[in-house]
Amino acid sequence: MTYQNILINYKGRIQYIIINRESKLNTLNKATLTELHLALTDALNNKSVGGIIITGAGSKAFVAGADISEFVGLDVNGGEQLSRDGHSKVFDVIANSSKPVIAAVNGFALGGGLELAMACHIRIASDNAKMGLPEVTLGLIPGYGGTQRLTQLVGKGKALEIIMTGDMVTAAQALVIGLVNYVVFPEELLPTAEEILNKILTRAPLAVAAAIRAINDAVTDGVNGFETEIKEFGSCFGTEDFKEGVAAFLGKRKAEFKGK
Repeated sequence: MTYQNILINYKGRIQYIIINRESKLNTLNKATLTELHLALTDALNNKSVGGIIITGAGSKAFVAGADISEFVGLDVNGGEQLSRDGHSKVFDVIANSSKPVIAAVNGFALGGGLELAMACHIRIASDNAKMGLPEVTLGLIPGYGGTQRLTQLVGKGKALEIIMTGDMVTAAQALVIGLVNYVVFPEELLPTAEEILNKILTRAPLAVAAAIRAINDAVTDGVNGFETEIKEFGSCFGTEDFKEGVAAFLGKRKAEFKGK
């Protein structure tokens, strides 16, 4: 498929999804969100893809927010639907992906851009990155999971400060508060993301997917994450990968997982 707002590249078993609206600082309009949904769905259904790296075109911005011009004219119902669609079609798809998703944050990650990064399983930032949720300066709050995921990552007090002030944090500050996993020089951003993802891709894919589900349930209201862990742990015993992993361990050799 030909996309107008994103680029798709492959490097081995890694699928890159690159937000390609550099002149607009890679802001997320409805068309881009639709293309993201299609690209994510394709990646999850493509057996040759082991994991995903999401980044932005150019060096200025990962994603500098949503396209605010599309908010004009929306009423209460329209705003709620906009948020609900974003959650179900993009942000929750990433968070609940059975394949690992890494955000490579270059430059600004603001509003919906930071929410996109927070939906990913791991975040790596270049040292010139700046992140924030400035929605209150528009008379709004984050609507793509920002209030929930930021709180989960950095705690209630810091989340309240960042969201209520609308201030940006530097990459160094983001690392200290747990918003990102690593901060690297810009030229090391994509190589570091690839290194981490390729390491994950040497592990048992079904076990990785099970770990994602169990960890997500740890922060899901009304769900007993311990019970999820117990069931997912048990289900691993029924996989060929488990047998291969144990055999490789006992045989002192490298395991060759098949995702079965």
